[in-house]
Amino acid sequence: MPRIRILPEILASQVAAGEVVERPASAVKELVENSLDAGAGEILVEIRRGGAALLRVIDNGSGMSRDDALMSLERHATSKLADSAGLASICTLGFRGEAVPSIASVSRFRLTTREPQAVAGTEISVEGGVMRDVREAGCAPGTTVEVKDLFYNVPARRKFLRAETTESAHVEHQLRMHALAASGVRFRFRKDEREVFDLPAGMSRLDRVRWMTGTELGRELISLPLTHGNGVSVEGFVLPAAHARKGRRHQCVFLNGRPVEDSAISRGLAEGFRGALGDGLHPAAWMWIEIEPSMVDVNVHPAKREIRLHRPHELREVIAESVREGLAKAEAARRPVYKQPIAPGPSVPANVVEDRPVLRSPVAEVRPVFPAKSAPREWPASLPVQRTFETIAPAVPSPVATPQPALAVPELEEKAPPFRYVGTLRDRFALLESEDGLVLLDPRAARERILYERWLHDADGRGVESQTLLVPVLLEPGPRECELAIRHRDEFAKAGIDIEDFGSGTLRIGSLPDFLKLADARAFLSGLLDELAGGQLPGSRVAFDHLAKLLSRRAALAEAPRPQEAMRLLEALFRCELPYCAPDGRPTLSEFSMRELERRFAGGKSGGF
Repeated sequence: MPRIRILPEILASQVAAGEVVERPASAVKELVENSLDAGAGEILVEIRRGGAALLRVIDNGSGMSRDDALMSLERHATSKLADSAGLASICTLGFRGEAVPSIASVSRFRLTTREPQAVAGTEISVEGGVMRDVREAGCAPGTTVEVKDLFYNVPARRKFLRAETTESAHVEHQLRMHALAASGVRFRFRKDEREVFDLPAGMSRLDRVRWMTGTELGRELISLPLTHGNGVSVEGFVLPAAHARKGRRHQCVFLNGRPVEDSAISRGLAEGFRGALGDGLHPAAWMWIEIEPSMVDVNVHPAKREIRLHRPHELREVIAESVREGLAKAEAARRPVYKQPIAPGPSVPANVVEDRPVLRSPVAEVRPVFPAKSAPREWPASLPVQRTFETIAPAVPSPVATPQPALAVPELEEKAPPFRYVGTLRDRFALLESEDGLVLLDPRAARERILYERWLHDADGRGVESQTLLVPVLLEPGPRECELAIRHRDEFAKAGIDIEDFGSGTLRIGSLPDFLKLADARAFLSGLLDELAGGQLPGSRVAFDHLAKLLSRRAALAEAPRPQEAMRLLEALFRCELPYCAPDGRPTLSEFSMRELERRFAGGKSGGF
C-alpha cells in the first residue's frame, strides 16, 4: 500500500472545485452570491461560448483591500464566519471561503477590486491555482472577477460540459433565480456581446415574477397574503391549479434570500391546494420565506441548494395556510356579484336533451373493418369528425347506396372481436360485452394509441400535415425549456409543430398538426416542454418516437374521457397495429371472462351459478 500523504494545495483546490464548480453556471452562482453579500446594488454578468471561454461578474459592492484580496484566494478564507457559534446563525449567502480559490484553480483567473475610499485598486492574476501577478490598478469601486478557459487544466471535467446553448441556458436560469431573490438589485446579463436582459433596481417582486412568467401568465398570478407564524413569515405568488406542472422546476422558493429546495415546502404548497392537483403535478409558485437563522441549517449541501429545517412541519402548515387563504380570496374575487335580480330565462322542456353525441342503440354490434395487410393504413382525415373526439377518431360514415365490399382478413378479425356497448363506469370507462365476458375500455389510453400511430404513420409517409395558426402562439418558458425546443426544432417540425426563436426567451408557435384540435394550445405546449425538459438529460437528443409518445399522452389528457362514444372510438382503435395497449404499455382494453366471473360469484367453487 502507498504511504498516506497530504495532497498538494493546488490539487486539493481542484478536488474542492469538483464539488463547488460543476459547470459555468455554478461559478456564476458563487460569484454573484459574493457580490450580493458585498452589498452590491448593480451586477453585470457577461459570458462567451456558454461561459466556458469567458465569464465576467462586475459589481459595485464594498470591494476589498489589497490584503483582503490576496487572502480571498486562500482556501477556507472568509469574512462571513468567525467562530462555530456563527454557524448556527448564518445570514449571508456564502460562508465557506471555498468558491474563489476553487474557481481560480481550474481557470485563468483575474480579480480586480477597489474599496470606495481607496485611491487605487488591486489586480491579481492566477493561472491554474498559481499566482502570476499582483499590482495596483485603476478601477471603479467594487469587484470584477474574470474567469477564462474554465477547466482548461482539467480536461476530464471540460469534456463533460454540454453544448454552448445548454450551458448558457443554465447561466441565465441561475441569474433569473438571483434576480427574483434580490429584487432591489439591478441585474444585467450579456451573452456573446448581446444583452439578454437588464432588470432595473427597485422592481417589486410581482414585477419580477411577471417578467419571468410572461404577460399572459402574469395576469393569472394569485398573491399570497403575508403570513406570520412561529417566527416564520411567508409571502409570494402562485398560479391556479390548471397551470400545475410535472416536476418542481417551476417552484422558486427563497429562504432568507437564498434559493433553496426542500420537500417540506413543496408539501406545504400541495396541501394548500386541497386536492385540486392531479397525480404527479406540482403547483407553480414563487415564495419568499423569512425564518430565524437558528431554525435552519444551510450547511448540508456542497452547493447549498438543500437545507435542513428544525421544525419542518410548522413551516409546512404556515405555507399551506397562506396558500389556502390566497386561493380563497382569489376565488371570492372571481365570483360574480349581482346588484339586481336577474330575470329567469326560458324553461327547458324535460324532453329536450343536451346537444351532444348520444348512442341511440346501446346493443348495436360493430365489427371493425380493416384494410388488407399489403395496403398501407389510411387515416380518413377528410371525413367529418365528432365534436368531442375531433382530435382522435374520425366519425363512422353512414351506410350509403354503394356499400363497401367485405374484406376477408380472418387473422385481423380475430384481433378485433365484436363488442356490444353496455354502459359507463363513473363516466371514465366504457363497459362492453364480448363473446367471452365483460370488457372495460379506457378511452384515454385508446386515444393515446390512435394519436401515437397517427404521428408515426404520417411522419414516415407523406409527413404530418400542419395547420397554420391564424394567431401564432407566443410562449415564454424558462431558458432551459426554450433552448431545448430550439435544439429539437427539426423533431417538432416532423411532428407538425413549427417552432421559431422569437428572441428574448420567447418561442413562436406557427402551426400545429391539422388533426389536433386543442381548446388551449398554450397550456398544451407549455406542459409538453415542461415534461420534455424534466425527463431529458442535459444536451441529449430527443428521439421522435419519444416525442410522439409525449404528444399523444398530453393530447389525450387535454380531453375528458367520453365512454359513451366507445363504439366510434373502437373503429379507429382497431385500425392501429397494436390496439390493445397505449404507447407506454398500459392496456386499452381489459377483459373479464365469464369463467372468471362465475368463479368469483361461486366463491371459488367450480361450476356456474
